[in-house]
Amino acid sequence: MQALLDAIATMDLNPTDAQRVFHGRGGLYPGCEHWVLDAFPPVWVLTSFQPASEAALAAVQDALTQRWQSQPADRPLNWVYQCRHEGRSETRLMAGAVPEPHQVSEQGLNYRVHVLKGQNHGLFLDMAEGRRWVREHVQAQVATHPRLKVLNLFAYTCAFSVVARQAGARQVLNLDMSHGALAIGQQNHQLNGITDGVSFLAHDIFSTWGKINRAGPYELIIVDPPSYQKGSFVATKDYARLMRRLPDLLTPGGHVLLCLNAPELGLAFLQDQMQELAPELQWLERVANPAVFADVSPERSLKVLVYRAPTLA
Repeated sequence: MQALLDAIATMDLNPTDAQRVFHGRGGLYPGCEHWVLDAFPPVWVLTSFQPASEAALAAVQDALTQRWQSQPADRPLNWVYQCRHEGRSETRLMAGAVPEPHQVSEQGLNYRVHVLKGQNHGLFLDMAEGRRWVREHVQAQVATHPRLKVLNLFAYTCAFSVVARQAGARQVLNLDMSHGALAIGQQNHQLNGITDGVSFLAHDIFSTWGKINRAGPYELIIVDPPSYQKGSFVATKDYARLMRRLPDLLTPGGHVLLCLNAPELGLAFLQDQMQELAPELQWLERVANPAVFADVSPERSLKVLVYRAPTLA
């Protein structure tokens, strides 16, 4: 685990944004493939994807303590350990405390997170560049599309929606099966002073097409589903059901941000099906992941693809 300890020894002790610090999952650090370290200021979150020994955790504690003592600090060391293994998770507060409520920032916007419960903390750090793309795209489009409308599917805690509204989108429809996630999404909008132009539907997407269609069409559709969530979405069989709907939901020249975080499914899984099921949509680019999420295999890492509908002749 030396690469992890080395990263701790040189990491920024005062990050302003929530961010990944060490990404062993990318396979670039042999022997550290199960470790990741994230900053959710003022808390550090260490995750292991296999059981870690008490000796290993003690080594991390020593490294963090030495880093903390290497320069004057007016706040305590706060860190959390989570083990995620075989579909289960165990979370422990190792030192200090976690604010309640716990609010972090990214690219000037604020989000509510919860690092002591659940496997997901409320903000997916690997999607930071996807959110940046949405901000820049909406800002560039609103001059010619002042009533720009966004459909945010599998919205989770609605970070994409916060970004889109802040960038100038007139209306965002957020859809997710989880009432709890959407409730946090509503809080995220309030944290950023967004009080209108946003709606929330806690429904199964596949039984809600009527409402989705009536609220459209959309200049931008964001599709960021779980890769496998029993009873909700299984990418290998359900992504195709979404793809064939996209052309009818888009305005002429509208865009789709198509996302998938499934190491076992490469780019071709998305691109081949889109070519077959929605051939009129043109692939434009793959959005780069944050540099810290570098992977020995780009095919395994998060995939964020941009497609565009044809414009009127």
